[in-house]
Amino acid sequence: MTFLQRVDPPALCRPVRNLYSQVMIAPAGRTAYIAGQVALDASGELVGPGDHAAQARQAFLNVKLALEGVGATPSDLVRHNIYVVGHRPELVPVIFGAAREAYGEPWPPAASTMLGVEALGLPGWLIEVEATALLPPTKVSPGVD
Repeated sequence: MTFLQRVDPPALCRPVRNLYSQVMIAPAGRTAYIAGQVALDASGELVGPGDHAAQARQAFLNVKLALEGVGATPSDLVRHNIYVVGHRPELVPVIFGAAREAYGEPWPPAASTMLGVEALGLPGWLIEVEATALLPPTKVSPGVD
């Protein structure tokens, strides 16, 4: 959305692989804080046991569904925190590739942090994604009390 401003100050290096922005500026408005999403489908079943790509795809799909639930889209994202059990460098393109599949194009280059962690909330969970989005001022959030 045009109301979000992505800034990459020239004093900082360009974002690695252009997967994120160094700074996001959002005007005053309503903000959605999305709880950490893991690879649980709508029935609560774990998708892709042992598979980082499958779990990432489901976790990012869950973020997208949460955004849709409040009248937003991935382009409204201002921040991602991505937690990865057993992180290693070769998982970066796997995880972001799965995210692109879930979000579609265009890719939202939100401010982003990826962290390797020892474990998540329950055994078998490999990926958790929490996100922050600015709700567009002209949209009304369906299903919000």
